[in-house]
Amino acid sequence: MDANNTALVRARDLPIWKGQVTPEPLAGGITNVNFVVEDAGKRYVVRIGDDIIVHQVMRFNELSASRAAHAAGLSPAVVHHEPGVLVIDYIDSTPLDEAAVRDPAMLERIVPLIRRCHRQIPEHLRGPALMFWVFHVLRDYAAALREGGSAHVVKLSDLMVRADRLEAAVGRIDVVFGHNDLLPSNLLDAKLPDGGERLWLIDWDYAGFNSPLFDLGGLASNNGLSEAQERWLLETYFETPLQDELWQRYQAMKCASLLRETMWSMVSEIHSELDFDYAAYTAENLSRFEAAFEDFVNI
Repeated sequence: MDANNTALVRARDLPIWKGQVTPEPLAGGITNVNFVVEDAGKRYVVRIGDDIIVHQVMRFNELSASRAAHAAGLSPAVVHHEPGVLVIDYIDSTPLDEAAVRDPAMLERIVPLIRRCHRQIPEHLRGPALMFWVFHVLRDYAAALREGGSAHVVKLSDLMVRADRLEAAVGRIDVVFGHNDLLPSNLLDAKLPDGGERLWLIDWDYAGFNSPLFDLGGLASNNGLSEAQERWLLETYFETPLQDELWQRYQAMKCASLLRETMWSMVSEIHSELDFDYAAYTAENLSRFEAAFEDFVNI
C-alpha cells in the first residue's frame, strides 16, 4: 500500500467519526497528505503527517500553534489530534493565489492578519515552543544535502557564503511569533453569512518565534510583490516611514526566505515520498533567489 492509500485508511478509520466516512483528497499539500471528510453534516480537514526531522517539523509544535492561532481568531478549530493526525474544522473558502495576494485591496486585509499572528498568538500559546531561525535552517539543510548525496552539493559552498552575508546584513532582530510559511494557498478568503469577508491563516508546520521580517519577506517573495508594494508593506506593518537601514535588512531576510524555500525543495527531492515535482520547484525558487540576491547586492 502506497503512502497516499495508507494515509486515506488512517483518515477513514479515525475513532471520532459518528458514521462511515469517505475521505476526499485535498490538493495542494507538499508536506502532508490532506483530506476533506464529511461526517454527520459537518466537514473537516484531516492532515496526515508525522514529524519531519529533516525539515524541523515537529507535530507537537504544529498542534500548539494551531490551537493558539484559533484562540487568536486566525485559524480553524482543532477537533482531534493523535500521533501523525490533525483534524480541524473545514472552512468554506477560496485559497489565494499570487495574483490575489498582489491585489492592493487584499494586501490591506493581509497586513493586519500578519500583525495579529505576530502579536496575539503568544498570548494563547501553551507548552514548549520552537524558534525558527532561517540561517540555522539553511546550515542544517546544507548538512542534510551533503549527507544525502544530493546533486545540488556543488552549489552549496557558494550558497552558504551568501547565506552568511545575508545573516550579517539582517543584524539584530525583534522577536515575534511567526507563521514562517506565507505561501498564497495558506491564506483563505471566506464569505460570511452577512455578506462580509474574512481571511484565515492555516498550516502551522513551521510556526515559531522569529523576526517579523521573515514573514514580510516571505509574503513578498512568494507572491511577486513589486518594490512599491514592498515599501508600502513595511511602512504599513511598522507604522512608520521606511528608513534605508530597515530596507536593507528586509531585503536580506527576503533573500534568506527564498534561499530557504529553494533548499527546502532540494532536501525534499531526496527525502519526500509525496507526489510532487520538487525538481521544478527547486529551479523556480533558485531563479527567484538569484534575482533577489542581485537586487540586494545592488542596494
